Amino acid sequence: MRLFVTSYVNNVTMLCHYRIPNMDSLFGLLFDIDGVLVRGRLPIPAAKKAFEKLVDSQGQFVVPVVFVTNAGNCLRQTKADQLSHILGVPVNQVIMSHSPLRMFKKFHDKCVLVSGQGPVLEIAKNVGFKNVVSVDMLRESYPLLDVVDHNRRPKLLPIRWETNLQLIIDVLLTNGNLNNVHQTQKMPHIPLLACNMDLMWMAEAHSPRFGHGTFLVCLENIYKKITGKDLKYEALMGKPSELTYHFAEYLIRFQAMQRQWKLPITSLYGIGDNLMTDIYGANLYNRYLEERVSRKNPKAVAKMVAATGSATAVPQEEEIDNLWESELALPSATSCKSVLVCTGVYDPNAEVPSDANHCIKETVFHGHRDFRFDPALVEPGHIVHDVAEAVGLIFEQEKFVPQ
Repeated sequence: MRLFVTSYVNNVTMLCHYRIPNMDSLFGLLFDIDGVLVRGRLPIPAAKKAFEKLVDSQGQFVVPVVFVTNAGNCLRQTKADQLSHILGVPVNQVIMSHSPLRMFKKFHDKCVLVSGQGPVLEIAKNVGFKNVVSVDMLRESYPLLDVVDHNRRPKLLPIRWETNLQLIIDVLLTNGNLNNVHQTQKMPHIPLLACNMDLMWMAEAHSPRFGHGTFLVCLENIYKKITGKDLKYEALMGKPSELTYHFAEYLIRFQAMQRQWKLPITSLYGIGDNLMTDIYGANLYNRYLEERVSRKNPKAVAKMVAATGSATAVPQEEEIDNLWESELALPSATSCKSVLVCTGVYDPNAEVPSDANHCIKETVFHGHRDFRFDPALVEPGHIVHDVAEAVGLIFEQEKFVPQ
């Protein structure tokens, strides 16, 4: 059996209706969910205040809104229904972290191994994959490979192993043919797509919980320990990836087109609670938007690569424009401003060294391996207490008064 690997868990984007705003206030809002609007299944009180400003008496949004969060362990409609119930806001469409996988049509006919949470087979088919295998299906076909399962392993083996890690490594090192032995020197390995790079996320607990980024750290380190080589990704999706922000921008643009707006939406605001995902991602996408026109300039391209340290994180100009233009068309937005709230992962009371240089050197970068730490990218445009203050600030910045 030949398998192509796709690994994902947790990353969501949501979309709702809205009405035409003042024509001189053409902007859209990109909301994170966990730590900004909800904690687990509980709404953050400021969220309802925010939506009182954003939703009119007919239940329509007064400006374009997309919810961009790194959670995606359920189907799109399920997430929409959950958010609608929690916030009391009608949500019609949800775009998960794996939504950008729709653009990777060249892999849709491949045999794909999916690793994640929730109804992974339905999720994979929903984004376009036609021949899907789950980890459970794989271990049923090859039971001897799953010795990390407590009920199947010999008594002398360790008990705290991840079945998904073991079987993904098996697929990578056998080039998808599990009847073969590991080939640790064979490169390149079969394509790997990953969605959601969050090391941690905020739920009901007082402290952040492990996210899918932690799973990727384990996978990368196991692969390197065995082979001596770095694991390579075909693409990384979910915040702070540009692909996710461009997909969100496309949804804003698509809704404006549906409403037959004549002027394009040029300004986006990314609102989140995590410096390493929400703020980094909004700022990185803003940098892309500002430099897109001059991307053919070698200095501009070098600056983008220096920010991330990886061609995987930021594809070359031709790859970005060809992929995005063929599937979504190039963006109309020219800026994406970041707004940080203090109701989630970010701790406004954390002690900061007085020496700025020392602070930067001592910063523990929680971003993905393929994204280089750039102090400018984790600097929010604005810091506010909660999402209600964020909406008020943006309306003030845009001189926007709901009609």
